Amino acid sequence: MQLRELVAYTNRLLAIDRFSDYCPNGLQVEGRAEIRTLVGGVTACQALLEAALEQGADAVLVHHGYFWKGEDPCLTGMKYRRLATLLRHEIGLLAYHLPLDAHPELGNNAQLARVLDLTVTGTIGDDGRTPGLVMLGEPAAPIGGAAFAAHLATRLGRPPLHIAGGDAPIRQLAWCTGGAQSFIATAHAAGADAFLTGEASEQTVHFARETGLHFFAAGHHATERYGVQALGTHLAQAFDLRFAFIDIDNPV
Repeated sequence: MQLRELVAYTNRLLAIDRFSDYCPNGLQVEGRAEIRTLVGGVTACQALLEAALEQGADAVLVHHGYFWKGEDPCLTGMKYRRLATLLRHEIGLLAYHLPLDAHPELGNNAQLARVLDLTVTGTIGDDGRTPGLVMLGEPAAPIGGAAFAAHLATRLGRPPLHIAGGDAPIRQLAWCTGGAQSFIATAHAAGADAFLTGEASEQTVHFARETGLHFFAAGHHATERYGVQALGTHLAQAFDLRFAFIDIDNPV
């Protein structure tokens, strides 16, 4: 498979032109022209790059890549070492941020619904520049906040932070993976009984308590492990590639 063809296909699949993002989506670092082995991970950290080398990767596919808005552009220290590893070994880097969160089948939000047995009923949060990033859905049956927290711990392998807004059961849930705690007001306005994301901010705790909304912060990394796996598997099947997902542990 030619790298150029793989990138063009993935860019179309995830409709990257529809998103106003904080980083470039698509090919961030060019590598060798022909791709046989693709390695996926959540973040293009040094540990993932070294593991990809051991797997004989021709390219690396991640959710969190490089070149974020506002970051220091100088290639020094950690950034230099990461880029030097890719360039020295001619390994390409493909990164998809918001487009991978939002894809209705392969995205982080959709895949988290699959892992948690949630039925998707719609999306909210479209701001005119980026499609709706928050999913709405329902659990298999109404469930209490503590019971849903236990369900999260079982399925994601780590206990979530749960702020109980009240005793009411959860019938409608809103969720957005990663660092999407600022969408809690959007979830409340949509009538959700609970909001699930990866991280918490100081003010989200008060918002949940004062509005009666259950809030769950289940881990940025833990909630975003599944989109890259689904996308990489899809690409491997479509183009007869070898794909390996490597989970670099991250407690946040």
